[in-house]
Amino acid sequence: MRVREGAAFECRFEVRWDDLDGNRHVRNTAFSEYATHTRFRLLGAHGFTQARLEALRFGPVMMREEIRYRREVLFGDEVVVDVRCAGLSPDSSHWRVHQDVRRSDGREAAVLTIQGGWLDLDARKLVAPPAELAAVLLSLPRTHDFEELPSLIRRRGGANRGE
Repeated sequence: MRVREGAAFECRFEVRWDDLDGNRHVRNTAFSEYATHTRFRLLGAHGFTQARLEALRFGPVMMREEIRYRREVLFGDEVVVDVRCAGLSPDSSHWRVHQDVRRSDGREAAVLTIQGGWLDLDARKLVAPPAELAAVLLSLPRTHDFEELPSLIRRRGGANRGE
């Protein structure tokens, strides 16, 4: 795991035997697991650990995931997975991240795009995150195709967690 000012957040993984499919390539769900782990390490690196998310009674909810495969990765290879912001709503309730999986030679192995929001675990409704977490999202490096996303909050006279 690495946190550098102005750089994308990164985690390194060694490809294990159980990460492979029948063709001895990294299976699609392993790429997804690497990306998920990297996102949760990013949150934890900024104080939003599993325990804190539980105490706050909210967490991320994934709504869409797309994986584009570029080059094969084999058993024993090392990969680096990063996180960059590809989209964010003004209230940070709606986010999109772009995650590159790069081989040790620097070549792109896969590209993941994940879109999601934040879920209040008790009300089971989408919410805006606390201002401290919104600041983390705003500080992420942006992709060249970054776009402002619409809020996911349905305003019905109630206050939101991020306000």
